[in-house]
Amino acid sequence: MCAIVAGQRGLRVLVVDHANKVGKKILMSGGGRCNFTNTGTTPANYLSANPHFCKSALARYTPWHFIELVERHGIAYHEKELGQLFCDESSKQIVAMLLAECEAAGVEIRTHCSVEDVQQTDDGGFRLRTSQGAFAASSLVVASGGLSIPSMGASGFGYQLAKQFGHDVLPTRAGLVPLTLTGKHAERLHDLAGVSLPVEARCNGVSFRNFLLVTHRGISGPAILQISSYWQPGDDLRLDLLPGTDLDALLHDWQQRRRDAELKTLLGEVLPKRFAQRLCEHWLANKPLRQYNAPELRAIAELLGNWPLVASGTEGYRTAEVTLGGVDTDGLSSSTMMSKRVPGLYFIGEVVDVTGWLGGYNFQWAWASGQAAGAALGS
Repeated sequence: MCAIVAGQRGLRVLVVDHANKVGKKILMSGGGRCNFTNTGTTPANYLSANPHFCKSALARYTPWHFIELVERHGIAYHEKELGQLFCDESSKQIVAMLLAECEAAGVEIRTHCSVEDVQQTDDGGFRLRTSQGAFAASSLVVASGGLSIPSMGASGFGYQLAKQFGHDVLPTRAGLVPLTLTGKHAERLHDLAGVSLPVEARCNGVSFRNFLLVTHRGISGPAILQISSYWQPGDDLRLDLLPGTDLDALLHDWQQRRRDAELKTLLGEVLPKRFAQRLCEHWLANKPLRQYNAPELRAIAELLGNWPLVASGTEGYRTAEVTLGGVDTDGLSSSTMMSKRVPGLYFIGEVVDVTGWLGGYNFQWAWASGQAAGAALGS
């Protein structure tokens, strides 16, 4: 995106990529259909030490700008849920679109080209030593992403480069990542792998309502991936297992109308049956509804609406969709993405300490920050 915008302005642009082909993360995203933006994008959908930093770029390049580009290339798309836009066919179409735009703008792209050394020259430019020779330029843009999914070639190269040029890098950790369970929670749930149910996950004053998926190692699903960016080991994590339900009213109704039915039977009608049975084996005393007194019903309602789940950790960068933390925004211009310390040096996308929610927000930050830098280069 940055190269396209700069190339359209008549600048000579070289994209250096150590991978064997461009856009690998785009290709794998959204189950191969690329959740390329979110129509509901606001600065509130991002985590950063400076929550205001992303505002300028996001305001100047909106989801509608990218949608216009997608439509101009005749790519069919649909909204899945919550403003998430996906290609009807394949994420390959988004990569092909970006490559076509690069070609039209005269951008040169080199793959299999790893950077071995970066130095600033006496005239304020930059010299790169790469596996394909040396290159010099007046400006250098670092768009190398974070540490997520190292099997795709992710590395900390961008952070090293930032430090080399005197920038602070905030601590990084895996975000949008499945949580792992150990001890009694793991023992009680591991054989339920594959069971899915809608929940509201809550942690540190933030909540997300979506699906939870039990896995062999712990818990995943959109609600858990979302809350994982706000959770750290030791934090209190709570799940509402029947979000949007008046649990007190439901239990009292059951007690009046279905007095002889057992709790596990009734819960099995509103929750996955195996999950309901497991709750009644370990967390709730199972008996006919007529045998519960009022305090016991209140305690059941409290547990169902506020189920404590003690996660032990995350699956880490191996499966994380994003990396939290990164290049400190205090050292960058929010309007141009240029370094305040080194003129002509820019940091964009995930390498920066701006991390979006699940659902197309990280792509929109990539397009918006890329456009901001591309429009500012050389000016």
